[in-house]
Amino acid sequence: MKHSDARAALVPLPPADRAQQVTAALADYIQRSNLVPGDRLPAERELMSALAVGRSTIREVIRHFQALGVVEARKGSGTYLLKPISGTTIHMPLSLDTTHLRDVLLMTLQVRRGIEAEAGMVAARVRTAQDVRMIEEKLNEMERVHLSKGTSGPEDLAFHLAIYDATHNPLFKQLLEQMRGAFERFWEKPFDRPDFARRSFPFHRTLFNAIAAQDPEAARSETLKILAIVEEDIKEMSK
Repeated sequence: MKHSDARAALVPLPPADRAQQVTAALADYIQRSNLVPGDRLPAERELMSALAVGRSTIREVIRHFQALGVVEARKGSGTYLLKPISGTTIHMPLSLDTTHLRDVLLMTLQVRRGIEAEAGMVAARVRTAQDVRMIEEKLNEMERVHLSKGTSGPEDLAFHLAIYDATHNPLFKQLLEQMRGAFERFWEKPFDRPDFARRSFPFHRTLFNAIAAQDPEAARSETLKILAIVEEDIKEMSK
């Protein structure tokens, strides 16, 4: 494991609220050990011994961290850190039953509309010159792929993620990434339609222009145009 010289001691816990305490202890351990995304966590048996808890508690905590997207279990290799974490990290997991996908996508859009519009406005206010370069780079790639293939789902996502980064508020990216997850499975051919939300393509350039010009109201307006088309296509394609 990397950073082995920085490993901190794991201290046994009293017998109350094991899972909650182990969760906090692991988060604190990760921070104090200077573990970074890509590092492997201690083996299950090592954690059991050091924290004086059973296998079921350790597995419950690992499953909790997996559900939050903080760690990833790799078969035959171990459990690896995916995101930075500390004892003071706040987690706000989102869960939706996707049995009725159309309804889930529309409910997600209702929430996304407000958050995404605000993200565009904030990005327009606080973006740096480096942010503008990064957003434009992602936009150029999106346009290149879109014009050659007629669709550009992953590149579209990368463009929006660059806007979220330009807000300099990690909650925008974390919340919107989770809510967009319901859409990502359909990036290749949403509802078996490769032209899903194609009509929103021109508004990505105008959204970028608004952010570059530091015009929050225009950024909001262009974001809402994109989401309006997404909503129209969901309703049309899921009839």
